[in-house]
Amino acid sequence: MKQIAVFLLCFMLASCQYFDIEKTSSDAILKQELKTFNWKEVDSYPSFKTCDTLQSKLDAKQCFETTLANHISSKLQEQTIIVSQDINDTIMLSLLISEKGALSINAIEIDSITTLEIPEIKRLISESLNTLPTIYPAIKRGQQVKSQFKLPIVLQVN
Repeated sequence: MKQIAVFLLCFMLASCQYFDIEKTSSDAILKQELKTFNWKEVDSYPSFKTCDTLQSKLDAKQCFETTLANHISSKLQEQTIIVSQDINDTIMLSLLISEKGALSINAIEIDSITTLEIPEIKRLISESLNTLPTIYPAIKRGQQVKSQFKLPIVLQVN
């Protein structure tokens, strides 16, 4: 009987560890949740006032990019550009929109022939971006965030 009592006592002491509750810190929960985010996508893309009424995320993105490209193109068409040869080029703009809606140019990829024919092209593009209407920044989980994207601009000068 004494052996059974000792055995039950040892069993009870050893089994107590199965009832321990593992405490999770708020930092551990935060790290786990941060791993589940897709940081490459936003909940809503940057937009202009004209694009705010669109419900679809894809439609809003296309509206923003089209409005931006049309604005740049119209500003470039206002300029008198004289060239010695026809230019058909696609200029690739790498843009950054801050969490406050400020637009900045990260890089401009231009063909060397276009740069030779229109040396002030970078300045013209920068000036056209300065006259943009108010940009509303991208939103991720209810917070305004920075966003970066590439925008192709088709340039045709005859």
